[in-house]
Amino acid sequence: MGHIRRNRTTLTEILAAYDRLVEVGIGRRTDVAAALAERGCTVTATDIYDRDVPAGVRFVCDDIVDPNPSIYADADAIYARNLPPELHRPARDVARESGADLLFTTLGGDQPAIPVERRTIETGTVYVSQRS
Repeated sequence: MGHIRRNRTTLTEILAAYDRLVEVGIGRRTDVAAALAERGCTVTATDIYDRDVPAGVRFVCDDIVDPNPSIYADADAIYARNLPPELHRPARDVARESGADLLFTTLGGDQPAIPVERRTIETGTVYVSQRS
């Protein structure tokens, strides 16, 4: 009987290919930002609420719907976990304006509201909108 090989690629592994990253809506789940900082990436986390972030991660209060462009200006990639569909376009627009790739996951069965490339990872799918 054949055995199914699981794809063990993780979100952190994909994101670690970028030097400078901004996480949109970090919330209380800081493990990816922490792992990226430990790998030597420069990580800025944003949220609409003040949040505690791990050592090595910079935090800035910001709203992706009404963003401060200077936060994203030097990013190679902007990423978000469980990004709701109504924020896909605003996040893509910020990424395009800053010349960064946008990578995100969605919650449950939400499908991307923008054209994306799909990458299968261990825990589901990462959607990628590359800089244009």
